[in-house]
Amino acid sequence: MSELRTTLVQPDLRWEDPEANCHLLEEQLGDLGQAQTDLVVLPEMFATGFTMNSREMAEPMEDSRSVAWMRRQAMQRGCVVTGSVAIVAEGEYYNRMIWATPDGELAYYDKRHLFRMAGEHERYGMGDQRVIVELNGFRLLLTVCYDLRFPVWLRQQPRGGAHFEYDALLCVANWPAPRRQAWRILLQARAVENLSYVIGVNRVGEDAKKLAYAGDSMLVDFKGESLIDERRDQPFIHTGVLDSDALAQFREKFPAWMDADRFTLEM
Repeated sequence: MSELRTTLVQPDLRWEDPEANCHLLEEQLGDLGQAQTDLVVLPEMFATGFTMNSREMAEPMEDSRSVAWMRRQAMQRGCVVTGSVAIVAEGEYYNRMIWATPDGELAYYDKRHLFRMAGEHERYGMGDQRVIVELNGFRLLLTVCYDLRFPVWLRQQPRGGAHFEYDALLCVANWPAPRRQAWRILLQARAVENLSYVIGVNRVGEDAKKLAYAGDSMLVDFKGESLIDERRDQPFIHTGVLDSDALAQFREKFPAWMDADRFTLEM
């Protein structure tokens, strides 16, 4: 049996203040380390809040203090740390989800679906690659916030005789309170339709635009049932466990994947 201990970190972020947010998150994480978790999940744009001020707030990928902080936390705590950061790279701006490992390595995913209702599509570049990472024998699909509304982008796309492409879908977000019900429903729907775990991490508090965030960070299993769901709009940190045996047994018992439609995704 393989397990993946996953820590959901739901903070009340400070607006456009990376130093304050990194300090806040470090305090929230406390002495959490390798003995307690394998993976720490932070929200979307954890260093700044959901800013459209990309030209001023985006950090160079090769010299990002926020990314360096993530890498340092991963190495010190002996676990992977992930979350998204406003990044500028090769002259373009991205809402980039960083995957920082304890050995100092980095992987990243650039948000595909940009939230046009906030003008994100005018301030950031669109990603064009799906990214799957591996940890403790689990394959995880990286996604950011608005991506959650687009099931084709997130649908299992197995190749080469494999039945499944990933075992868990990981979504980091700044999802506002007025649409909290959609967030909750979509997390569960993505789990059910993909026969996978879903990890959704959101923030709480209010940003500079007076937009409130209700949290609702969740760990959902492959049947759409909640393993973590505190339903409270306060900061919290909570660790849950993904179980590979339970996942495999359910996939074998309920092989809905055998009747899935085949499709080609156009970028």
